[in-house]
Amino acid sequence: MFSIALVAHDNKKAEMVSFVMKRLDFFNSDRIDIWATGTTGKHIYDAGVRKVNRLLSGPMGGDAQIASMIVEGKVDGLIFFVDPLDVHPHQVDVSMLLRICNVHNVPVAPNYSTAKALLSYWKAKLVFQDPEAPTEKI
Repeated sequence: MFSIALVAHDNKKAEMVSFVMKRLDFFNSDRIDIWATGTTGKHIYDAGVRKVNRLLSGPMGGDAQIASMIVEGKVDGLIFFVDPLDVHPHQVDVSMLLRICNVHNVPVAPNYSTAKALLSYWKAKLVFQDPEAPTEKI
């Protein structure tokens, strides 16, 4: 199983929904486990992703929950659509989450273009990975 966390700032949630809707086959794969912060998780569930593990809202601790899962090796990649033009009261949590990804060498996609490239890589790795083989980080 390969686990991906999805997070989007408020002004980027529509972009996240658009991204996910174009790739429902991937996000609904039996080989993918999706984790998301509260509101982002609701939006992507409503967009058609049927197995979303919803955590708390980012400002209420969801970013910290994802960071904890990364530290524990339970999340293999992060797609976090960041709004660089807005001030976020929980910016310290956002910075912590991105720092944890860097410390633990977890790939992060902060925007649509990077997420598209990262997802292409993950898809290729999953296609050529034996489903019966022990899970390895992609």
